[in-house]
Amino acid sequence: MSPKVPTYDQLMKPLIRALQALGGSGSIQEIYDKVVEQERFPDDVLAELHDPEKSNQTQIAYRLAWARTYLKKYGLLENSTRGIWSLTRRAEAGELDPQKVVQFVRALDKQERDSKGTGIAADGDAAISEGSEEPEWKQKLHLILTETLTPASFERLVQRVLRESGFTQVEVTGRSGDGGIDGRGIARIHGLMSFHVLFQCKRYKGSVSAGDIRDFRGAMMGRADKGLFITTGAFTPAAVKEATRDGAPPIDLLDGNDLAEKLRELGIGISTKTVEVYTVDETWFSTI
Repeated sequence: MSPKVPTYDQLMKPLIRALQALGGSGSIQEIYDKVVEQERFPDDVLAELHDPEKSNQTQIAYRLAWARTYLKKYGLLENSTRGIWSLTRRAEAGELDPQKVVQFVRALDKQERDSKGTGIAADGDAAISEGSEEPEWKQKLHLILTETLTPASFERLVQRVLRESGFTQVEVTGRSGDGGIDGRGIARIHGLMSFHVLFQCKRYKGSVSAGDIRDFRGAMMGRADKGLFITTGAFTPAAVKEATRDGAPPIDLLDGNDLAEKLRELGIGISTKTVEVYTVDETWFSTI
C-alpha cells in the first residue's frame, strides 16, 4: 500500500521548518522544494496530482497552500505582493500546535461567515483562498491543451513557442516515429552561441517519470547538444534529478505551469484585458 499524502495540518510544521531553513522567507517554489528535501517524501506521494483534469498542481503543493493560508490567518506567516512568504515574530515563540491553528481559524471563519457570508471552507479541502488557487485561465488552458488539441496541434503549438522564444530551424518530426523525438531546432544565445536541441512534447495529465527522461535521453544520444522535454503535466522529483544527472547530456524541463506562463508571456492564445477607470476632476470644472 502506497504512503498517503500528508494532510494540510500535518504539513504546517514542515512548512515552518522549511522557512526557518531558508532564512525566514521564501517563494512558494522555494518552500515547496525545501519541504520535499527535508521530509524526503517518496516519489509516488510527490507524483500524486490534486486534480489532473484542471491543472498539473501536485497534492502536496495544494495542501501546502492550505497550510500557508491557515498559518497566515493564525498570525505566523505573512506574504508580500511579490509572492514571498515569511515568518512573523510570533512564529519564533513556542512550539506549533497544528490543531490549535485549525480550531482558531475555523472559529474565525465562522465569525466571518456569520457577519459577511464569506470565509474559507471548514474542511480545508475546497477551493484555495488567499490567492493560492490555480487561476481560472490556467485551468481553462490546461483543459484545452490536454483534451481539445490533437497531438499534432500540440506539437505545432510547441513549434510556435520555440520560434517565438528565439529558436531557428524548428522542425516537428514526431509523426515520423523518430525514437520518441518530436522535433528539433537551434537555440541561439544572444546571437553569439547556438545549440542543437531535440525536444519531446507530452500531452499528459499525470507526472513524467525518471524512466521517461531516460528513454528520451537514449533517443537523443549523440544527436544534439541539449534536450528539451515539454509536458502539460508535471515532473516527479526523480525525473528532475535524472534530467540534470552528472555525466549525462542535459535535458531542460518545461511543465504545464511553465508552459502556461510562457504562453502568457509570449501572448500566444492568451490576451490581457485592461479595464479603463474614469474619474471626474471636480477642481478642473470649478475653474471654468
